Amino acid sequence: MPGFTPGRRYQPPFMPFKRQPLKKRVLAKIELAVKGPLFGCRMCGNCLLQETAFICPMECPKGLRNGPCGGSMPEKCYVDESRPCIWYKIYERSFKLDREALLLEVLPPLDWEKAGTDAWSDVFVQAKKVGVKNIAAGLSSGKAGSVSKTMDSIFRPVRQPDWWQGDSLYHAPKYFEPASELERRLKAGEFVVTAEVTPPSSTDTEKLRQNIQMLKPHLAAINFTDNSSAVPRMSSWACSKIALDLGADAVMQVTGRDHTRVSLQSSVIGASALGVRNILCLTGDSTMLGPAPHGRMDIVDLDGIQILWILRRMRDEGKYLDGREIKVPPQYFLGAAASPFASNMKFQALREEKKVNAGAQFFQTNVIFDADAIDDWLNELAKRNVLDKVYILAGLTPLKSYKTALYMHKKIPGIHVPEKILKRMEAAREKGGEKEEGVKITLELIEKIKRKQVVHGLHLMAVGWEEIVPRIVRDALGFTAPSMLFGNDFQTKVY
Repeated sequence: MPGFTPGRRYQPPFMPFKRQPLKKRVLAKIELAVKGPLFGCRMCGNCLLQETAFICPMECPKGLRNGPCGGSMPEKCYVDESRPCIWYKIYERSFKLDREALLLEVLPPLDWEKAGTDAWSDVFVQAKKVGVKNIAAGLSSGKAGSVSKTMDSIFRPVRQPDWWQGDSLYHAPKYFEPASELERRLKAGEFVVTAEVTPPSSTDTEKLRQNIQMLKPHLAAINFTDNSSAVPRMSSWACSKIALDLGADAVMQVTGRDHTRVSLQSSVIGASALGVRNILCLTGDSTMLGPAPHGRMDIVDLDGIQILWILRRMRDEGKYLDGREIKVPPQYFLGAAASPFASNMKFQALREEKKVNAGAQFFQTNVIFDADAIDDWLNELAKRNVLDKVYILAGLTPLKSYKTALYMHKKIPGIHVPEKILKRMEAAREKGGEKEEGVKITLELIEKIKRKQVVHGLHLMAVGWEEIVPRIVRDALGFTAPSMLFGNDFQTKVY
């Protein structure tokens, strides 16, 4: 185990893509000899150790560089249970050392041209630009903040290249008229309902169209998953286009797992041209969860926060990642996933703040089975001044069986099913009424969630049980059509 990192490097160090000059090769070998034993260095060439409490984030099986995924757990990594969640360890140490503010900076994806090469050369070059005298003066002046300012003048330009320019600030949208019907309703103070539909696994769209027509009268927008659980299905953008043609507002999901930075930018340009106006940005489930043969599992090109950063700049600044101008920028309402119960709620709140700063305008949360416990998460968001910057849609799944409840509790990271609900579903199984009990539990949760002023709606994930959604909406909220959705009884205010 490396000296400063509570994990272990399981993958070998990267090799350079092309042959490097002798000087660079020698420096890389020295760097690996030093940083390998100390930090488990993988020689990514884009070192972030100062920002991550000197725990290398490249030990994350997904290669995430902006924080944990929604499956973060204090005990272990859900992708590889033989190792700890390295990002949980980074957060734990950063909070302990009072360095958590550094975790808010939106960090860039790997510059793969540097992978396998040393990171020290860039630091030396930048230090030379700053000047030895200025560095010495800054480190020895004794003025408050002088040391950190001096160090930042050296390391910030290295970790934040011109093509990225990430920061830890909030970036409000630079448009005023709602981009979508979903955004319009949220801005109007309406308590909205969205639901998730699983795309078909073939080219037959009849069932998909039936589900859209069935759900459309009851929802503000319909989500289409992007190869959930790393299982290939019809693309989210294709399903979104079908929904738009049928008169429903669609939420297109995009995952970092299945997109390179090139394909991401081209996909959202195309989707915007087709009329898609809501995009949910996700890192994505590990390919380990999908069927064999598995794709590459040790790295994703982009995480959910980097996707938000890229798409926000494309929309608000009219720029591609490479700096080219977009004459007619895309239009969309950006969302992200939130995981109240994935790990320590303080850690999750910081992660959520970072997503909002990067560009998230609405959250659809992971599945909630304890409506009272989310108050702690909401309070942590309030402490971070997040609640007036994002709309929150609480995620709910109607349980079909005790077996499903037990599976979600034990097998799906980020989801906690309280013991009392497990016992209710077990008792219902013995009486032969599992589905009805699952619906009753969902309705009870909605009744509690409606009372929370900072929750702006619901996101229903029926997981193949789409036909139950209309009943839940009618029984819980008392309406059958969008025009009846938003009476004064359901209006919310943000504090």
